[in-house]
Amino acid sequence: MARAIMIQGTASHVGKSMLCTALCRLFRQDGYRVAPFKSWNMALNSYVTWDGGEIGRAQGEQAEAAGIGATVEMNPILVKPKGPGQSQVIVRGRVYGDVNYNTRMEADYLEFCLGVIREAYGALAARHEIIVIEGAGSPAEINLMDQDVANMKVAHLAGAPVLLVCDLAAGGALAAAVGTMLLLPAADRERVAGFVFNKFRGDRQLLDSGLEAVASRTGRPVLGVVPYLPALSLAEEDGVALERPQSTGLDANRLQIRVIHLPHISNFTDLDALRAEPDTAVSFIRNKDDLAGADAVILPGTKNSVRDLQFLQNSGLAEEIRAQAGAGTPVAGICGGYQLLGRRLLDPGGHEAGGTPGEYRGLGLLEVETTFHPEKTVTRTGASSLLPYARGYDVDGYEIHKGQSERLPGCRPAFRLRDGGEEGAASPDGAIFGTYLHGVFDNAGFRRSWLNMLRRRRGWPPLRVAGTYDREKVFDRLAAEVRPALDMDGIYKLMGLAGPKKG
Repeated sequence: MARAIMIQGTASHVGKSMLCTALCRLFRQDGYRVAPFKSWNMALNSYVTWDGGEIGRAQGEQAEAAGIGATVEMNPILVKPKGPGQSQVIVRGRVYGDVNYNTRMEADYLEFCLGVIREAYGALAARHEIIVIEGAGSPAEINLMDQDVANMKVAHLAGAPVLLVCDLAAGGALAAAVGTMLLLPAADRERVAGFVFNKFRGDRQLLDSGLEAVASRTGRPVLGVVPYLPALSLAEEDGVALERPQSTGLDANRLQIRVIHLPHISNFTDLDALRAEPDTAVSFIRNKDDLAGADAVILPGTKNSVRDLQFLQNSGLAEEIRAQAGAGTPVAGICGGYQLLGRRLLDPGGHEAGGTPGEYRGLGLLEVETTFHPEKTVTRTGASSLLPYARGYDVDGYEIHKGQSERLPGCRPAFRLRDGGEEGAASPDGAIFGTYLHGVFDNAGFRRSWLNMLRRRRGWPPLRVAGTYDREKVFDRLAAEVRPALDMDGIYKLMGLAGPKKG
């Protein structure tokens, strides 16, 4: 069985996923067969394994950093919020059902989750030498501790030492470290082997006395101080990342791309590649006035198309998006956003509207009708663009959706699938298009062709494709930054290993 190390945090968004990704790459570089694991994950963004299973996006990236293909065992339970108090539960990569989180977890469901987690971890540990386990939120949520199947219960199951990660950028990290230890039961406190302080910038001498105080008060060492690494940020898992201030001011030197921040937004990592382009300013907005000056509007994925359509209508965004499109502003929709661009959304079984059947008028920008079914499409997809300004460019992505969209007579497809079928929908000039392909903008040629179309509208010359985004180089750079910041000898010792096998 594999040795394990578990990364927990004093709160959400402290950098657990980033540190787990770095450790997966570091252990791989050191010659070990390593795999990631997160038992229970609540996330807006997901990843499709090669066999068509759905897991958390972070575990998919961590598998890439480990140099292996992602499997459903790496995240056996994925919870995706879809409405007030309600979430869709994915078990072993497949839809299990909806759960209402306004009430406490039933004992039989808790035991079911633990059984799924135990089986998945055992299968993964039998095939690898090291398992890097990621926790969720904080292990010291005392009102929910008995139901927590993402933190200490998993550490005990795996026999894993726990590194507690604290966010120095947020402030209060020293108090959070000590306070978390005080709130943990004795048996869980014993599992904590040390601390890692993340997102550090400043004078280390000013920090050292605080680190010494934490070690003295808790009896646990500080095993790392990781610098703030914004340039190496990986995909975000939840909506916390979108709560940062968004600038919508005009910039004479960059294309202004407005992404509608839907209440049930999901897979917003589809826009990461656009955000990294030097000639773009990508803003997530909720106010119709913030659409002023947009070079393009994007409707991203959503976990609840019907409720988010109602949000667009009630906020005035629907009317403003139609007005922008009528004035010639390009509009793109991805997955649920594609559904919103159509004529009608049909929900005969009430799958999107909480059990109430209904028929809803979409934005009417594409001649498409969407019907929702209980079955979910989860697959990886390859296609080539049929859009006039990007014709022939290959795209690779993945689909995760319940609704099925049908083009009405005369409506053009946006892509040709590799199996010969057609996908998505587009206006004759391609300025308005919709697709189910998550990751469509990750494809450098297609992305640059779309951006150059926007540049031509401004009277700017086109830019050449600088090259594809090399994730392997990003993982290696992340590992190079994190290795000297951690006490790797100490971490290997915690796992009972002598150290690197090579290097």
